[in-house]
Amino acid sequence: MAHTTANPLWPHYAAVAAIALALVAGLFRFLVLDALDPLKCSALLTQGQWLDPKHKNWQPEGCMIHPYKPKDVSTCFPGKRIVFAGDSVTRSLFFAFAHVADASLPSEPPKDDYQKKHADHTLHSPEGDINFEFYWDPFLNSTKIKGMLSGSDTQAEKPALLVLGSGLWYLRYPQDSGGLAGWEGMVDQTFAAIPQRLPGLADRVVVLPVEEPVISKLSPERAATIHLGDVDAMNSDLMHRVARMAHSTSIWGPTPLPTFPIAIPTIFNKMLLEDQTQDGLHFSNFVLSQQANLLYNFRCNEAMPKYYPFDKTCCNSYPQTPFVQLFILVLVLAIGPFVRFAGPHLVAYKPTLAAFLPGSDYLIPLTIFGAVIGLNFMADRTAIWMKEQKQFDPWVFTGLCVLSLVAGLATMKGKDKDMGLLNRDQTDEWKGWMQLAILIYHYLGASKISGIYNPIRVLVASYLWMTGYGHFHFYYKKADYGMLRIAQVMVRINALTVILAYVMDTDYVFYYFAPLVSFWFVIIYGTMIIGHKYNENTGFMVGKILASAAVLTYVFKSQWLIEFLFGILNRFFAIRWEAREWMFRVTLDLWIPYVGMLTALAYIKAQQHNLMDHPRFPLALKTAIGASVVGLAWFFWFELRQPNKFVYNGWHPYISWIPVLSFVVLRNCTSYLRSVNSKAFAFVGRCSLETFIMQYHFWLAADTRGILMVLPLGTAWRTLNMVVSSIGFIYVSHHVAEATGWITNWICGTPRKARLPTPAVQNTQASGRTEEAIPLLPADQSGAPKANGASKTVVFDAEAANGGLSEPASASSASGQTVVSPRPNGDVPSSPVGRPRWLERLAERPGSPGPGWSPYIATRNRVFGAWEEAAQNPGLNLTVKGACILVVLWILNLVWPS
Repeated sequence: MAHTTANPLWPHYAAVAAIALALVAGLFRFLVLDALDPLKCSALLTQGQWLDPKHKNWQPEGCMIHPYKPKDVSTCFPGKRIVFAGDSVTRSLFFAFAHVADASLPSEPPKDDYQKKHADHTLHSPEGDINFEFYWDPFLNSTKIKGMLSGSDTQAEKPALLVLGSGLWYLRYPQDSGGLAGWEGMVDQTFAAIPQRLPGLADRVVVLPVEEPVISKLSPERAATIHLGDVDAMNSDLMHRVARMAHSTSIWGPTPLPTFPIAIPTIFNKMLLEDQTQDGLHFSNFVLSQQANLLYNFRCNEAMPKYYPFDKTCCNSYPQTPFVQLFILVLVLAIGPFVRFAGPHLVAYKPTLAAFLPGSDYLIPLTIFGAVIGLNFMADRTAIWMKEQKQFDPWVFTGLCVLSLVAGLATMKGKDKDMGLLNRDQTDEWKGWMQLAILIYHYLGASKISGIYNPIRVLVASYLWMTGYGHFHFYYKKADYGMLRIAQVMVRINALTVILAYVMDTDYVFYYFAPLVSFWFVIIYGTMIIGHKYNENTGFMVGKILASAAVLTYVFKSQWLIEFLFGILNRFFAIRWEAREWMFRVTLDLWIPYVGMLTALAYIKAQQHNLMDHPRFPLALKTAIGASVVGLAWFFWFELRQPNKFVYNGWHPYISWIPVLSFVVLRNCTSYLRSVNSKAFAFVGRCSLETFIMQYHFWLAADTRGILMVLPLGTAWRTLNMVVSSIGFIYVSHHVAEATGWITNWICGTPRKARLPTPAVQNTQASGRTEEAIPLLPADQSGAPKANGASKTVVFDAEAANGGLSEPASASSASGQTVVSPRPNGDVPSSPVGRPRWLERLAERPGSPGPGWSPYIATRNRVFGAWEEAAQNPGLNLTVKGACILVVLWILNLVWPS
């Protein structure tokens, strides 16, 4: 029997299948299943469930609700009038609705005066100048309501929201009301009058369903006449009328949101909880406030300003994409095909453009990068995929962490030699398991749990510790302070973040991790370059680090200084960053990068003095191991004792170094531990930057406020949805990390060994191909070379080095194929078929050259001379590219819609 093995590419095929399934399922749901309810208005009012056993998180089917606050209400209803009319159930909802808008307003009707309970009520909220009116009319047949429905009451201002509720009083007092027959007659008249009076009656009309009482808690008098069968029949009648009206009538307002004449939130009955009522009819303020919040989402979501975070996806349309934002999206999507089809023609007219344009070997990386950006836009700026709210579950959190740990341990591999302290494989592994923990933490919304939030803060501090350690080690050992290194690190860290900020119309600081790491790189670089000739002096180096920490501490403890600097950025560069948010992010981990720098310095000096060979080193190591165990135990004991995460944040900058250094010691205390690492964790670690950034839109949703639902199976299938979306998310993150590495090398002008499939290029002469040992930068956030200093041999192609778009020369090889030969001194051949280039034609306009054109010609010669020089000088080429990028970003900021 033949032995069969699994295809080694099965993870690739599984990930591609998951992405394809998500795309097909999302489009099918959006185009077919939700064709009649694309904005999830009907889902908001008719479908949903509690996500938690304590009934605090209500989830409509496939969309997210926004918890409305007084400021939101005043934005939705400035100077408006809200009218409720109906029975005691409607009255309770009225007071809860008003209390959400203004906490100073009563949350329930007066209990001590029966006459006041069965009376009209008027409340006023000074914030927003909103009037709330309730009319006691349990049968909906009063003169006031009839006047509103008939149009005879023309004195009052049209309500922004009209809520009508009745039904139970018809059952409770059948002799006075006529019972079910009387209720049906009232409904006939009301439903006939409302469409005729719109839009003059109200902006929105809501008819409440007949409330389903808790029969076991009803008083004997009420239980004698109120029966669930009658309530179900009344609600079925209401839904039948609305369904018939929806098929025959459609009213469109000034927004693209379709509104039917009458909305009935039938889901209200599913929100009722037996333990939240004492008399079986009137429920607690907790339930009523949740119902009121649904009404706010129904009425206000579309009316609220549309800017990120887009966390109101129920009954809400995404804003129309501004031209500038759409232009950038199209540009990013088209840059790959542009390289393939337009690049060769541009270089044919101006060969020196090859030094500035990406070559044909960058086609696939650029295409992948653009496709991933488009995928993020589709996921979080369109309604193709559903979004739902997060829900923390301690058992799910523990289970996911255990599964991740098992996967990491199952892929542990060892090497035959000691790989050294904090070797590259180990740091990738470290970043990987930390990133998985952070992803689980974000997906489940565990930030409210102090005992989880505090250790996650330490994981972020660990990243910054590695930033300080890695960059200090590089600059101390290499002493390379050139522009190339700066460009490599900054482009590698920020390429994805900056593009997403423009395409998604968010804020650069919003993706705080990349800005934070970039900021600390600049600080470390500035600290190292000042007096770098004396860096070998340990006292000078320590003093410089401490001085840098002191200066930075003073700057960030002076809020006015940060606000002044951000004001300058806003005034001259149209960069609108929130100073307070940035100060919080920096000061929370203000000193841990300096601890990383000091750790790197101590390790380097220990190596220089051979302290590891000292007879007492084993004793020192055992002492360090014991101290690390005690340090970790103390940290967890301490952080769990803090009353909340806000108290812990005050301690975090002072104690975060304890668990970080403890882990470093324990992870590197033996040669075996230094030589073994987890392949699964390292895989995630190599794309940790991309997973951290892209989770905002592609795995999570609503700018991290919710989760992305890629399968149209509903809330009940959230677990399966998480599996499918996670596979696609990690796969896409891995490939965009590879693509970003290529883009970094193109901008910085450093060749890179092909790791992604590239299209074939023209054959070259044997003399045009040489081999050169070039150390490759890893595709990580630091851009630092591997710890062991290894370099790889890269085949350096003369054509690829020129962008892969060299203009064919006149010579041919013996086989008749066109070959490319280098042109000394940057000589530029004339265009094919003797056709002059467009730049030359521009210079040959009528009347030139003449005396009046000499300044133009001189300027032109200087510009093109500088261009030619930049094309041949890598350093100048990088400067030109960097300047162009900064100018383009500055212009985009200036023209960006506010």
